[in-house]
Amino acid sequence: MPSNVAHAIIGTAGHIDHGKTALIRALTGQETDRLKEEKERGISIDLGFAYFTLPDGTRAGIVDVPGHERFIRNMLAGAHGIDLVLFTIAADDGVMPQSEEHLDILHLLGVGRGIFVITKSDLADDARLREVRDEIELLADGTRLAGAPILAVSSVTGAGLDELRSEIARQLEGFDARRATGIFRLPLDRAFVIKGHGTIVTGTAMGAEVQVGQKLRVLPGGDEVRVRGIQVHSEPVQSAGRCQRVALNLTGPERMELKRGQVLADERLDFTTARFDSWLEIRPAAKKPLKNNSRIRLFVGTSEMLGRMILLEDRVALAPKQSALAQIVADDPAVVQAGDRFVIRDETNVRTLGGGVVLNPFGRRARKPIDAYRRNLIALRDASGAEAIEALLNLQESLALPAGRIACLLNRPAAEVIATLRDGGFIKLSMGDEEGFTTRSKWEELKAFTLAALAEHHQAAPLSAGLEMESLRTRLPYEVSARAFRAIVDRIARETEVVREESLLRLKTHKVKLGGDAGEMGSRVEGALERAGFQPPDLKQLAEELKLAPAAASQLRTVLGAMERQGRVVKVATDLYFARAAFDAARARLVEYLGHNREITAAIYRDLLGASRKFAIALLDYFDHNGVTTRVGDARRLRSRTG
Repeated sequence: MPSNVAHAIIGTAGHIDHGKTALIRALTGQETDRLKEEKERGISIDLGFAYFTLPDGTRAGIVDVPGHERFIRNMLAGAHGIDLVLFTIAADDGVMPQSEEHLDILHLLGVGRGIFVITKSDLADDARLREVRDEIELLADGTRLAGAPILAVSSVTGAGLDELRSEIARQLEGFDARRATGIFRLPLDRAFVIKGHGTIVTGTAMGAEVQVGQKLRVLPGGDEVRVRGIQVHSEPVQSAGRCQRVALNLTGPERMELKRGQVLADERLDFTTARFDSWLEIRPAAKKPLKNNSRIRLFVGTSEMLGRMILLEDRVALAPKQSALAQIVADDPAVVQAGDRFVIRDETNVRTLGGGVVLNPFGRRARKPIDAYRRNLIALRDASGAEAIEALLNLQESLALPAGRIACLLNRPAAEVIATLRDGGFIKLSMGDEEGFTTRSKWEELKAFTLAALAEHHQAAPLSAGLEMESLRTRLPYEVSARAFRAIVDRIARETEVVREESLLRLKTHKVKLGGDAGEMGSRVEGALERAGFQPPDLKQLAEELKLAPAAASQLRTVLGAMERQGRVVKVATDLYFARAAFDAARARLVEYLGHNREITAAIYRDLLGASRKFAIALLDYFDHNGVTTRVGDARRLRSRTG
């Protein structure tokens, strides 16, 4: 990283025609109005960019935003990455409507460093300047910029500019840029194509650094691109990152169309969301309470979309000057991580209502028990370290998450998250191809749920050997993939009284016992099969032979399954059961014959049994599948004599 690039962004804000662009021109000698229409009309319409050279020679990026209310969406797109704001109030006009709205937006976006600049000081006397100072102090009261320095300057005469430069340098001296998170993000504010160079995008970088040659992901969308080149302040560099204005030259899909609002991100960031939990504040300018489930317009990063606001507290509306837990449900996919700031306006985009901070990027539709849901969100708002990770995991619909996904959701360095997950409060689970982590409370809840589900199943179906694993998985209180579930079940079995037999689960204490009517039916079935010998009836024939009523006939399969587990019958094929004695005799005759002969055909075996070919073939297929014999052409051989 070149040493002359500072990790800080200076932004402008203020009402239209209050001298923002003229101030930047006077401070830097650079023109930020780049559009023909801007130069013709003398007003800023879209974002403008420049840089400010600090006394040590480093350059801080500058984003100049438009002040007209019609271009508020452009202002919001540029304000998301501001570290230090130059908030302009013209000496002749004083505080105006967009002054209040811009200050609200900066407050909601968490901008806490700023300088109020009284511009056009050459048009006012000392008394008027004192009046404007009083207006500014009143305006700033109750915001993050309350108490910020107020300086009077003239971009025409140059009065006060040196003092302003010194104050900018003072506030940025030793400035600790927003820490690296390990995940690079670039919300796009411009995207265009230059002939011979390809796709160029610009934005204010967030998170970590990006390198030339690095692969990035386009969100929403998922396209992968590669960084061909990087520029910072029009100079080529090999890497750039957080709190810097960057331009990236990209290679990617031939018909790739990028636009403002999309995000370029480290390829590890592979998700978007349409529902996130937040701490929401309503500003006084909203004028009236915002009702639960209201339609809103959401601004996050450089993106804009419609959505709804759902209060997560016991109230029907959120009044101006109030804050609360709220869930934002967006109409389109949003790219957010914990700690991101957002702004909401009314659906028609006329008034800024409020904004807040993202707590949980994946809000749940089902939030009961709501008290526990709220407690975890408050922990995410106020806590850090293990407590924050535990709260995040408790809020997820998935039982467990990989460490990398946790780091992405929380917007924290992966190494820091991995170290914290070693805490005894977390359970590491095998999730198929990777490891996942859950909280001890979720793990204990899962075990308790499993035990209760099996007890309920045994009570409802006492003749059943157990509950199918997939049936249990689909009923779990958390999402668990089929691939991961087997390893999770095996661990539950090690820690509890659960037994897994192939795909069935049961409690250790569960034994299938045929008593009462089922026991009587079992005795009758066993007698019928013993009498049939090597030619037993199928289920339909068995029900008819025993003259079973329809209700009893429907239980026949269950009774036979229980008898099979008791070893009283053997299931040879679908709906075909042999009495244990007949089955053992059939196996003994086969093995004895093959002990003296190399192979046996179905016809020979039929004659040995004195049964029809149908039953001989069914038995031979069974012995093939169970390792007694192997088929060679039309004959069978003992498995040990196949060589």
